Amino acid sequence: MPRGKSSSGGSLFYRRKHSWRRDELVSRSTLHLLDFDDGTPPEHAWRRKLSSHANRLKEFNVTFREAFKMMKLGLRLWSYVREEASQGRKAPIDPFTRESSKPSASQGVPLGGMGTGSISRGFRGEFKHWQITPGSCDMSPVMENHFSIFITREGGSKKYSSVLAPGQHDGLKKSSDDGISSWDWKLRGARSTYHALFPRAWTVYDGEPDPELKLSCRQISPFIPHNYEESSLPVSVFVYTLVNTGKERAQSQPSNDLGDSIGGLSHQSGGHVNEPFIGENGISGVLLHHKTANNNPPVTFAVAAHENQNVANVKTSQSFGYETHLGESSTRMGDLLGSPRERVSYLAYPNLFGIKGFVSKKVSKTVLPIFGLSGESSVTAKEMWGTMVQGGCFDQDNFNAGPSMPSSVGDTVCAAVSASTWVEPHGRCTVVFSLAWSSPDVKFKKGSTYHRRYTKFYGTSPRSAINLAQDALMKYKHWEEEIDKWQTPILRDERFPEWYKITLFNELYFLVAGGTVWIDSDLSSSLPEDSDLPLHNSTCNSTVPLIGSSPPDFDDKENVGKFLYLEGVEYFMWCTYDVHFYASFALLDLFPKIELSIQRDFARAVLREDKTRVRFLADGTWGTRKVIGAVPHDLGAHDPWHELNAYNIHDTSRWKDLNPRFVLQVYRDFAATDDMSFGKDVWPAVCTAMEYIEQFDRDGDCMIENDGFPDQTYDAWTVLGVSAYCGCLWLAALQAAAAMARSLGHDDYADRCMVKFAKAKHVFEAKLWNGSYFNYDSGTSYSSRSIQADQLAGQWYTASSGLPPLFDEDRIKCTLQKIFDYNVMRVKGGRIGATCMQSREIWTGVTYSLAATMLLHGMEDQAFTTAQGIFLAGWSKEGYGYWFQTPEAWTIDGHYRSLIYMRPLAIWAMQHALSPPRAILEAPKVNTMERAYVSPGALQFLQDSVRKITPKSGCF
Repeated sequence: MPRGKSSSGGSLFYRRKHSWRRDELVSRSTLHLLDFDDGTPPEHAWRRKLSSHANRLKEFNVTFREAFKMMKLGLRLWSYVREEASQGRKAPIDPFTRESSKPSASQGVPLGGMGTGSISRGFRGEFKHWQITPGSCDMSPVMENHFSIFITREGGSKKYSSVLAPGQHDGLKKSSDDGISSWDWKLRGARSTYHALFPRAWTVYDGEPDPELKLSCRQISPFIPHNYEESSLPVSVFVYTLVNTGKERAQSQPSNDLGDSIGGLSHQSGGHVNEPFIGENGISGVLLHHKTANNNPPVTFAVAAHENQNVANVKTSQSFGYETHLGESSTRMGDLLGSPRERVSYLAYPNLFGIKGFVSKKVSKTVLPIFGLSGESSVTAKEMWGTMVQGGCFDQDNFNAGPSMPSSVGDTVCAAVSASTWVEPHGRCTVVFSLAWSSPDVKFKKGSTYHRRYTKFYGTSPRSAINLAQDALMKYKHWEEEIDKWQTPILRDERFPEWYKITLFNELYFLVAGGTVWIDSDLSSSLPEDSDLPLHNSTCNSTVPLIGSSPPDFDDKENVGKFLYLEGVEYFMWCTYDVHFYASFALLDLFPKIELSIQRDFARAVLREDKTRVRFLADGTWGTRKVIGAVPHDLGAHDPWHELNAYNIHDTSRWKDLNPRFVLQVYRDFAATDDMSFGKDVWPAVCTAMEYIEQFDRDGDCMIENDGFPDQTYDAWTVLGVSAYCGCLWLAALQAAAAMARSLGHDDYADRCMVKFAKAKHVFEAKLWNGSYFNYDSGTSYSSRSIQADQLAGQWYTASSGLPPLFDEDRIKCTLQKIFDYNVMRVKGGRIGATCMQSREIWTGVTYSLAATMLLHGMEDQAFTTAQGIFLAGWSKEGYGYWFQTPEAWTIDGHYRSLIYMRPLAIWAMQHALSPPRAILEAPKVNTMERAYVSPGALQFLQDSVRKITPKSGCF
């Protein structure tokens, strides 16, 4: 099929135009002026005008019929949520508690590396979505946290000052008070734009508020693929590029206003202390020591700037170009600085932590270690603002002030760091400051306290925030070089639509803002060669150690610590495995050692049991928290790695998809990394997982059956008998287990798996294939013939791992085309994604995985059209406003369910399909069935059906 054409020969809408051109929102002359020290935004980026309305998002609501059907579940869940709250804990799923601030379409690129605790920054400039404490997320913006700018033209005849955020905000009082309402909130935002390409963002102020000043603020965080040190750092850098197009020198003070807060009302909890510091290499700023409430670990913020920034003097040439002179001598700089009227002053106020921090040039660096928002403070926010409007300098003696007195309960304290420079007529300069936070301890409600990953390199002292801030200022250019090396080949690849490139990178926001925790704690030790509780597994012909309540762990052989990320900010469960099945492609491609570490965690968990009695809320029955052989739903909530399965709606030990998913993920990772040590480590768990799931083959035909309740990831959908989803996963798991066994030298096990595969495939196709797709299940309900978008999930993993297809290629393509025609194009013309079934929801991650499956089978146009529906509905200007908070699902009329969700990372499965790992590409393409030697004993095994392994007291 010609590229860019549909099967009917018409042009597909995803190819029509480039809708994200920079010069549609920023004039070419401004882009040219800012093209200095990477101040201009990139060609490919997600863009918004700051004046764009951040509309409120509409949440999913159940119908009366649905509510009535789930009444008993709702009552049990309500009781459980209250019980957890009485113990000071958060329930994994709590639909009854709502955020005080309703979510809006205002999100932007988050700050910091992975697992550090995160702060997001909305596209209009507000600091919000605070997740410093694991499991605690406050979506509301802290109003003291904003960038501001103060400009005085030479002679003082023209003055401009404004918070760099458009319009008034809720919570602001009359401008006559002593707090932030007294500041100038004048920015309209019509000539200012936000440009996002994770992990960076650019905000361009094109003549706002000063018509003759062009300003670019570039935000950088150290998210660097395959870099397991700097990607764990809690720090971000802001680079300001200023261009003076006027005829007069400009005294200008950009500022970052941040309060001593970690979200919510934490700034009023009292006990916060601010202190100035002078660091190394001309770097100085303010520390804000935040004493958290509820006995959570403290946090220390640092705002710093470097005095030696490059200055460029730009002279207009006759060809509308600019001649740039860098690195003026210190003598020349001293001559040019002149009086305070001839300086540009930059100020950053990290009010975020009670700091105000921005630093810049060698010129007039000053600090205001503490000010408050009320008249009771020694220096008020109003007085601080007035000082900046008048001159932009604080008392130099403030550097000797030492730590402030601890703040009182109810008071909000802030700090300010300023550094002055200048911009000559037709000149430009760059000023940089960093924001870092030190929160070394991760404390879980029912478990242990661990040190975050970055402490391995910076130690556990709260004052390590100084070193973090200093290093960020010295290293950010190197970070950007590495980010460019990673992103440029994809951005320049003409095979990919522009919206895909933009969304591919920006969906990675979740690895920072998705409640990630990365610790430097050796939880593990080697699996013993011998065990007092051996299980001789006749199927895999190896000895599997069975583990009690305190399992020996796998070694952290990659030395990358342990990594957790939430299913979503509304679903408080770490590393939910059925969702990780979709999201894990991002980690495998960018941080494969983390991905292998997570798989080792689950391999260890397969061999564990926890006999604690748990009530399952769907039916009210009681059961065992964790059964040996069953893959856990998640790694826990309040005591991760030790108390597994925080999810308690259904008994997941009876789910039919988790064990096959485990085998498929392990094999994919094994094939992609070619890590033989990893394969040997997890092999006993693979055997045990395969043996456990065979108990659900009720009739001995080698195909597992579902049991008439929601026993898979679609946990509101009943499935009975052989199902397309779980059955396909089982077929793929048999083939993957066979391939892995052969690689590890277990040929007998591989033969047995392929014998089962041959029989199970026959059963699967006989019971479900209807001539154009596979039925939802083999039951007789009204939904049994539904077209499930995810019915080829097993084939998706098979193709992603370089294995032979499960079915004839014609059947695979026929099924995918049917899904495309009905689940994609018949739902608003394919502009909102794929419905999972004949349901009212579109699941974002499933849509991406479906598109990846299409790519793997040569259906490029259908794939990009399918995935573009998620972009159009979630990320485009005309969509629902879900950028940087992509939900699990939305309805056809645009109501979301579960914002900031893990599964949409599955867009990286598309990239995996477009650019497979080298190990998979170079692996010999051998048909697994042709390699299998079927011995006479195996033939008898086939004739007598497959022995079902049921749990025994001595085994499971």
